[in-house]
Amino acid sequence: MKNWHRLLFVFSLILTIALVGCNQDSNIHQENNEEENKYEESPPDALTDPVLEKMNSMSIEEKIGQMLMFGFEGTQVNDETQKLIDNYHIGGVILFKKNITGSQQLLDLNNQLKEINSGHNDTPIFISVDEEGGLVSRMPPEIINLPDSKDIGDFHSSELAHQVGEAIGERVSSFGFNMTMAPVLDINSNPTNPVIGKRAFGDNKEIVSEMGIEVMKGIQSKNIIPVIKHFPGHGDTDVDSHLELPVVNNELEKLRQMELVPFQNAVDQHADMTMVAHILLPELDHEYPSSLSKNVVTNILREELKFNGVVITDDMTMGAIIENYDIGEASIKAIQAGNDIVLVAHGYENKVKAVNSLTNAVKDRIISEERIDESVQRILRLKEKYSLSDRLLDEIDINKINRSSEEILGALR
Repeated sequence: MKNWHRLLFVFSLILTIALVGCNQDSNIHQENNEEENKYEESPPDALTDPVLEKMNSMSIEEKIGQMLMFGFEGTQVNDETQKLIDNYHIGGVILFKKNITGSQQLLDLNNQLKEINSGHNDTPIFISVDEEGGLVSRMPPEIINLPDSKDIGDFHSSELAHQVGEAIGERVSSFGFNMTMAPVLDINSNPTNPVIGKRAFGDNKEIVSEMGIEVMKGIQSKNIIPVIKHFPGHGDTDVDSHLELPVVNNELEKLRQMELVPFQNAVDQHADMTMVAHILLPELDHEYPSSLSKNVVTNILREELKFNGVVITDDMTMGAIIENYDIGEASIKAIQAGNDIVLVAHGYENKVKAVNSLTNAVKDRIISEERIDESVQRILRLKEKYSLSDRLLDEIDINKINRSSEEILGALR
């Protein structure tokens, strides 16, 4: 009988402990759910994230301005360019050879752009340039040019490629730029290609990946934003997209095995920004060129390659677009496809039309403000990452820039 009482006591004790444990688990589970619900209702970063705070304080016009990059005429800021910065709040400019006559003039021009922007906008402005070295260089005549990318690829030294990237970053930074449209990650696989050629590091995916990524990292090391281009690959074209729309009849699987490889590798190595080419790939999108194609920009670049950085179109005034589309409609389509920035290099009327078309598209709910916010947040985060500012520069060390070029050219001899 005593044994029976002992067993009953032990059983009761075990049951009590189990019930207490269940209640504690239930309370913990309830507390966790309450904590999760609290965060779902009010995400902590929405209250403390400076990027979100800035974005939420911006007007729709200011947001759209951040999604536009414009070229301009002349070697100093004219009234039209000042209006684009003052009234339209454009987030970036790009300079070409026509804008540059000398070292001091270029430094003064970039300082002028920053000064105007800081007087009217809270967000620092992208000042970009196509500085690849070799065939595509925008530097003043006093600056010794760097070798073509093909020469770097032929030499096949990761160390030298990184040094080239550092040299590109140093020279553009010295003149007040904060972005360069390089490196080129196209594979020069078509001997009749009229636009890539020596701008590519080679004709195979391994060389282009290895050399291109080292150049990209070298640029980044100088706190300059590199822009990998021209997605999804301009190397297998036989038409210059500056003049007309190239057509490439490659299937997606072939692109995955060849053209997309350098871009995927660069994304895996923390590429910040990608430029999308104007190429019609009927096997991917029979109607729209890659820069206006949601399948190419969103489905492939964003979702398949997992690229979360900023996406910019190639110049929308190139023949491939302007000869086939209205610039306003093309700008809307580019944003709907998933691009973050529309690049319009030429023609004041084209720029104003792009601004107005995007603004009206949001007001008419053709493009949602949520879609605009996605892009603006990426742009602001990139500017924050590189600590962009409109700080003015006093002087340039031309000798230092040229020494880095001479060292690279000497290594190739």
